[in-house]
Amino acid sequence: MVNITLPDGSLRTFPQPVRVSEIASSIGAGLAKAAIAGKVDGQLVDTSFLVERDARLAIVTDRDPEGLEIIRHSSAHLLAYAAQQLFPGLQVTIGPVIEHGFYYDFSYSRPLTPEDLAAIESRMRELAAKDEPIVREVWDRDEAIKLFLSMGEKYKAEIIESIPKGEQISLYREGGFVDLCRGPHVPSTGKLKVFKLMKVAGAYWRGDHRNEMLQRVYGTAFAKKEELDAYLHQIEEAEKRDHRKLGKALDLFHMQDNAPGMVFWHPKGWSIWQQVEQYLRRVYVEAGYQEIRCPQILDRSLWEASGHWEHYKDNMFTTASENRDYAVKPMNCPGHIQVFNSGLRSYRDLPLRYGEFGSCHRNESSGSLHGLLRVRGFTQDDGHIFCTEDQIQSEVDAFTRKLLQVYKDFGFENVIYRLSTRPVNRVGSDESWDKAERALAEALNNVGVEWQELKGEGAFYGPKIEYSLKDSLGRIWQCGTIQVDFNMPVRLGAEFVDADNTRKPPVMLHRAIVGSLERFIGILIENHAGAMPVWLAPVQAVVASITDAQAEYAAGVAKSLQARGFRVDSDLRGEKISLKIRELSLQKVPYILVVGDQERASSQVTVRGRGGKDLGAMTSDAFADRLDQEIRSRQ
Repeated sequence: MVNITLPDGSLRTFPQPVRVSEIASSIGAGLAKAAIAGKVDGQLVDTSFLVERDARLAIVTDRDPEGLEIIRHSSAHLLAYAAQQLFPGLQVTIGPVIEHGFYYDFSYSRPLTPEDLAAIESRMRELAAKDEPIVREVWDRDEAIKLFLSMGEKYKAEIIESIPKGEQISLYREGGFVDLCRGPHVPSTGKLKVFKLMKVAGAYWRGDHRNEMLQRVYGTAFAKKEELDAYLHQIEEAEKRDHRKLGKALDLFHMQDNAPGMVFWHPKGWSIWQQVEQYLRRVYVEAGYQEIRCPQILDRSLWEASGHWEHYKDNMFTTASENRDYAVKPMNCPGHIQVFNSGLRSYRDLPLRYGEFGSCHRNESSGSLHGLLRVRGFTQDDGHIFCTEDQIQSEVDAFTRKLLQVYKDFGFENVIYRLSTRPVNRVGSDESWDKAERALAEALNNVGVEWQELKGEGAFYGPKIEYSLKDSLGRIWQCGTIQVDFNMPVRLGAEFVDADNTRKPPVMLHRAIVGSLERFIGILIENHAGAMPVWLAPVQAVVASITDAQAEYAAGVAKSLQARGFRVDSDLRGEKISLKIRELSLQKVPYILVVGDQERASSQVTVRGRGGKDLGAMTSDAFADRLDQEIRSRQ
């Protein structure tokens, strides 16, 4: 007898071992038809899986998150199946699920074109329409190697050779296609109905630049066509908002090969930077931080003592002088400890909060660089809090509340909280990690927010809370962080004199609100589609004359607004006002102040808001008051 407990607690009994598909059929024909996989005692399995003992079972359908992942994984196999049918000699390598879709890496004698992708997608639809069964087979490792070598699939054979001898492996077969995979997969190709191939790109075999360059075909799949349509619309909107395109169109910044991963800020872009930095500087002051500045280059011995040389050296730019090795700082924390160590500290001094807009450099691979979002040279709104264990929760609580206000001011109200715990490669005792992880979890609970644990994702020196924000397109960006570190203060000799007159190491909280300013500004540009809120806009208003007769008056209005601290330009060109308005609108200027003979005679301006809103005529003082109120409210 096999007893099956369903999610609602009900029990079904079968006289002998039973397959997941048979259990689904016993529940109902509709569920049997919708079944994609099963979850047996928490483990995902195929619908063909034979349940031989008492177990808890949930039937997985396309409504479940796991169901969508299985659909995407099976779609990757369908992609490889179709590609091999169309292009003899094409070899398959790996095809995992990724965020929003999947990819498959291929080795082929020529580059795949957009036309090839269209042909592959068409063949995928033909194969899906055949509704061929997808069958799991268990093979001996060495026999599987022989199979793939006989098929000319050297990459698959190499993958299997990395599996220990004597182990059995699973293969999945659909029609004439067979692939190495742990599964599970949908029961047949007919379950795959909503998919689209997106693009082809280069990728090194096993991610090693010394290996062959393969061709990576990206695709996506969904359970319903409406979901695919919504995703494609989001992609289209994201392309329109690409900060690299807007950076060029709005004359904000540029990047060039002479300085890969570094930013050349133009006046307008640097204006946005300054608004962000000065805003954060005020936040520092309000929260009791003291701003400091530390050297860019520090001796190797300090990085060895901190642990960075051992754990982070490959990502550090290094140099040498007079037989001494140095590293350009990839982060600010060791420097901040040197400031702490410069004097004798008392428990009465704690918590001691240091902040720095620290310029850092990291040797990121060239393939990972992406505009402002992934750079080699960047500035962090970095801060470190030196405190006692008893002060951790109150400091994390205060930081979280301040961070939420900052995000709100920048237009982000939906925040996601994740707690990243100890990685395998770490420093410090398990006891110190226990204390650090417990303190962060309790602090999040005290704030009263829902949070998710990310096991093994902490930094090598301590666990962290990651604060992610959701933008106007629903995309999630991890920006803020706070990390508890019991280790680095000890490694670098930081101490304070406690109330009992003994010396103790402080706890160090590493924290950032927006993280890299470059990346955050890139996110802001895309979130607002370049139409920055008035308080951040590099040019808040432009006074445009209709004819040369109003040029002097227009210039005077601009000058009076500039005197009140507003970022205002004038457009006195001898062009038609319609042309000026169109060009200024494309530059996403928040306000255009039109000045003709009537406005000059009445000492007024006609105000046009962004999006063509006609706000009517008003005096320049009235407009200034309106602008001032909007800036203060950060609408």
